[in-house]
Amino acid sequence: MTVQRKLRFGQIGGGRESFIGATHRRAATFDGRVELVAGALSRTPQKARQSGTDLFLPVQRIHDNWQQMLEHELALPESERIDFVSIATPNHAHFAPALAFVENGFHVIVDKPMVTNSEEASALIAAVERHDVFFAVSYNYTGYPMVKQAQHIVQTGQLGEVQRVVVEYPQSWLREKIEAEGQKQALWRTDPVLSGKVGAVGDIGTHGENLMSFITGLKIESLCADLHTFVPGRQVDDDVSLLLRFAGGARGILWVSQVATGEENGLNIRVYGTTGGLRWRQDEPNLLHVQPAGKPDQVLRRGNPYLCPAAARATHIAAGLNEAFFEAFGNIYLNFTDTIRARLEDRSPSKLESDFPTVKDGARGVTFM
Repeated sequence: MTVQRKLRFGQIGGGRESFIGATHRRAATFDGRVELVAGALSRTPQKARQSGTDLFLPVQRIHDNWQQMLEHELALPESERIDFVSIATPNHAHFAPALAFVENGFHVIVDKPMVTNSEEASALIAAVERHDVFFAVSYNYTGYPMVKQAQHIVQTGQLGEVQRVVVEYPQSWLREKIEAEGQKQALWRTDPVLSGKVGAVGDIGTHGENLMSFITGLKIESLCADLHTFVPGRQVDDDVSLLLRFAGGARGILWVSQVATGEENGLNIRVYGTTGGLRWRQDEPNLLHVQPAGKPDQVLRRGNPYLCPAAARATHIAAGLNEAFFEAFGNIYLNFTDTIRARLEDRSPSKLESDFPTVKDGARGVTFM
């Protein structure tokens, strides 16, 4: 059977002035097959109500907190309930609503890092398996077509045996103590309680770990980490350098910084194998540079017929036009919601539909963190 309706979702967090909440909503509704119908959009009841009104939600589905939203959804006939919930709160507030909605049979997608410690991660894995629901974590950089192409190149042996991986994610927006001025995004990210006691590692370091794991399939065996705080009085790390050893013998370097003067969002990855290398930059996301040993460099471009099926599925406009951050984020939601739709249609999702970061990817990121 075919489900002849949009999927319905509710959002927790992500109200007024939230960058990541708005990004989740845009990503979820990107292909026009999903709609927001309910929300508990702030931990402040008045702001939660105002945010729901801003988004034209039905008044009866605007809630003061996630507990109210869960209770209300469970009271509805199953045919009217949300199909999944999106959690876009600060890190410390991920676990409780995620676990509660999973335990009541709802599918969940949560912003990274999934939770703040390994005990919570293990509890979520167990709950997801026990209740047989789908669970995604929004490591959005894996949604880029050329990142999927990079994974294909490594998986098909085109680089030979991987020996070295280098990931950098420099930013500069926290080079001054803007949290002391009340800047909202900085306030919770630099608060040890709200962030989960991690600064740059939890905010952008987990993206680096996920990107290298997604592309190479390598598992970190051990690491040496130098965590440092450059801004006086800040309570979490803002610059981190890591040496990595992977199972099988490969080596890696991961550097993340939020105080690298002049940098914006400089995420990039280089992978070197015995017969070739590749490199990808987030600020040039439609290009993938491949370096075969002893041959000229190749530049692969998004939207062309020579790319792998996963890269093709993640492409939405013609070659020569630019797709970037929102589209990549939307691809995570596309595959997650298509997997839910497959369940509703009583069929197994395809491998391409199932291509999204899962609860186990989220747990691995928490262990790394």
